[in-house]
Amino acid sequence: MTGAAIAVEGAHKHYRDKRALDGLDLEAGRGTVHGVLGPNGAGKTTLVRVLATLLRADAGRMEVAGHDVRTEPDEVRRRIGLLGQHAAVDEELSGRQNLDMFGRLHHLGARRAALRAGELLARFGLADTGRKPVKAYSGGMRRRLDLAASLITDPEVLFLDEPTTGLDPRGRAEVWEAVRSLVGGGTTVLLTTQYLEEADRLADRISVVDRGRVVADGTPDGLKARLGGDRIDVVVREAAQLPTVAALLPAGATVDAERRLVSAPVTDRMAALADAVRALRDAGVDAEDIALRRPTLDEVFLHLTERDTDPVEVRV
Repeated sequence: MTGAAIAVEGAHKHYRDKRALDGLDLEAGRGTVHGVLGPNGAGKTTLVRVLATLLRADAGRMEVAGHDVRTEPDEVRRRIGLLGQHAAVDEELSGRQNLDMFGRLHHLGARRAALRAGELLARFGLADTGRKPVKAYSGGMRRRLDLAASLITDPEVLFLDEPTTGLDPRGRAEVWEAVRSLVGGGTTVLLTTQYLEEADRLADRISVVDRGRVVADGTPDGLKARLGGDRIDVVVREAAQLPTVAALLPAGATVDAERRLVSAPVTDRMAALADAVRALRDAGVDAEDIALRRPTLDEVFLHLTERDTDPVEVRV
C-alpha cells in the first residue's frame, strides 16, 4: 500500500448496531512511535485487535510490516508483538521462568528460549530479579516484564494498548524509557493511551480517534498549533480587573473567572509579552502572574473530541 510499517485504509468494524471502526485511516512510519488517542469507546482497542489479527475487520485494507492482515495473518503474527491492557505473565512463576515459557510457546527451543530470557531480563533491568516470583514485583517491574515477553520474537512492529494504565509516575517512567530503547533499535510502536503526557513525550506522530474515525493526525507540536499556537496568560489579583485585561490583550482573549485568568492567542511571543506588560502597567492592573505558553495536548484532545458536533478530519 505505502511501504509504511502500518497502513490502514477505510477500516470498518461493527458490533451489531455499534460502529467501532467507521472508515478509519492511519499510517505509521517505520522505526517510530505512533500514538493513538481517543475517549473511551473511540475504537482504539478494536483497531489494535484488528491489526494484531485477533479480530477480523468487516471492510478496509490493512497492512502490517508489509503483509495484508486479512489474507496473510500468519505472516503478520510472525512480525508483531502485543502488550495488552492487562498483564499476561504468571505471578507464581519467576520473571525468568515466564520469559522462558513464552520462548518455548514461540517454538524457540529450550536453549534459545533460555538465552532470549536472559537477554531480555538484562535489557529491561530485571536481571537481578529474574528468579523472584512476579507477585513480588512492583507495578512498573511487572509491566517491563510484560513488555519483555512481547519481544520474545524480536518483532518488527509492537502494539502497546494502554501499557501504563494504573501505574504510578515512577512505573510509567520506567515503561517510557523501555519504549524509547525499543524505537532506538528500529522497532515500530503503535501506542494507544489516555495519558496525554505519555503521547506527548513518546509519539513521533499522533492520530486522534473519535467514534471510529481519525479526526486529526499530526506531530504533537503540529496538533497543538491547531489551537492557535502560542498564548499569553495573565492572572490578576482582583476578579474585577478581568474585563480590563481582556480588552488590553490581543483579539480572541478568553476569561476564566474562577481562576482569575485571561488567556489570548499571540504570534510574536516576545513582542506580545513586552506589549502586555507595558499595557497592564499603564492601566494600573495588578497582575499576579504573566506567562507565555503553548497549548497542551490535553486542550487539543478536548477540542477535537467534543461530542456535540460531528468530527472533522484535520491533518497537520
